[in-house]
Amino acid sequence: MLKSLNRKIAILLWIIALAYLFFSFNLPAYPYVPVDSDVLPIILGILLFLLAAILFFMKDEVVDKKKVNITQSDLFRLLSVLFLIVIYVILLEIVGFLIITILFIFFCSYVLGYQKHIVNLLTSVLVPLTFYLLFTKLLQIKLPQGVLSFF
Repeated sequence: MLKSLNRKIAILLWIIALAYLFFSFNLPAYPYVPVDSDVLPIILGILLFLLAAILFFMKDEVVDKKKVNITQSDLFRLLSVLFLIVIYVILLEIVGFLIITILFIFFCSYVLGYQKHIVNLLTSVLVPLTFYLLFTKLLQIKLPQGVLSFF
């Protein structure tokens, strides 16, 4: 039953999804807000659970038994993205959602090899700005403002 790697990973993801859903359902409710703080985490937890189910029942493709080689450049990119994620999480409250997300998207795309820097800059600015305005103005959900407390 658990011979394939997909099934082992799916069971691990089910456990993570169940724990995530448990904590999501235990988030405190806030009065006078149109969308409560637990809606998005619950949706993400259910989505993770469903995707793990799909992974569990997927047919395995035959892979050669030889060892998969990861080049040093790929390993550097993976570790760089991991480093950027850690920096993002640490600085989110301090710097604020808008600035740190712009920097994260730009540098993450750069590290992953995207070469069109003007498009990268426009995307890095417009996507977080759109999400920030959508969440703060339309949904009335507060995001970390950091140094932009006047915005």
